Amino acid sequence: MPGTPPVRAPDRWRARGAGLARRLQSWSEILAATHLSFEVRPTHRTPDDFYGAVTRRTVGDVMLVDCAASPFLGHRGRIVMEGEAAASEENVLGFQFVCKGVEKVREGGRELALQAGDVILWDGLQPTDVEIVEAFHKRTLLFPRDRVLAVCPRLAELSALPALDRSAPARLLVRYMNALALEQSRLDPAASGAAANAALELLRAAVEPCVPTSRSAVRAATRAEIRRYVRTHLQDPLLGPASIARAYAMSVRALHALFEDAETSVAGLVRSERLARCLEDLQQPNGGSVTDIAFRWGFCDAAHFSRVFKRAFGATPSEVRQATLAATPLEPLQ
Repeated sequence: MPGTPPVRAPDRWRARGAGLARRLQSWSEILAATHLSFEVRPTHRTPDDFYGAVTRRTVGDVMLVDCAASPFLGHRGRIVMEGEAAASEENVLGFQFVCKGVEKVREGGRELALQAGDVILWDGLQPTDVEIVEAFHKRTLLFPRDRVLAVCPRLAELSALPALDRSAPARLLVRYMNALALEQSRLDPAASGAAANAALELLRAAVEPCVPTSRSAVRAATRAEIRRYVRTHLQDPLLGPASIARAYAMSVRALHALFEDAETSVAGLVRSERLARCLEDLQQPNGGSVTDIAFRWGFCDAAHFSRVFKRAFGATPSEVRQATLAATPLEPLQ
């Protein structure tokens, strides 16, 4: 049907090979490609016809991964971690839901016995041992660490990740994961990015009540809250340091001081968020005219908008719009 996004099939892997040793080696390679690097060994429960399969779906910059396997042992020590060729890809935090089976986990200083219905937040930078006791199936959201810390900066100060077993937002995130598994294949890029943001907000809601407070953490958390406020008020042409300061009952001077050690100023934050939204709409065939888009996201002067847009992306809004309508969208400068 016209306007219907193309269906994107998930990526799939399955352990293969003649004999148990070869299958376990295949499984180790699959885990490294889809989760984290592990040394994989058999236990007395591991069957000769070992089964292991992974299905991975991309949702914005988040990965939704289904993993099912027979019993095995997995070891992720410092030698494995230091020998990884692409360690940056494993700089992730995983939100995991156990669908079936039993898994024992030792991560850092905590030991857990997970079974069907349990949820856990795990750290890709921690040495970890796992034992699959009963054939299991788990569903995991893999979040880039910097994305999680951007919305929940206090998490960086913890020596161990919080337990989420009694968290209502965590349970809601599980239901959201299940919905994503059904709908992800039909999401266009903009919807996929929005879905990833929604998952991140649910994770924040689950984690933040469990995190202690310090002065630096409070400052970082306040900045993260202001960033969310900015994103939801971009259409207000009066959005700026004065209106933001009023919304948070602080002086403009205090607001600027809050952002003095951040990557950008408050005004710069507003401008960059507006430009990002404008770029998204310019790359949508039904986004409207350049002027409509500029005014929609709070720019009041079309000429000023064109100048700051070109400075940010290396092309004018009209060039991006024309390329979109010609079905050859331009790539913004990095």
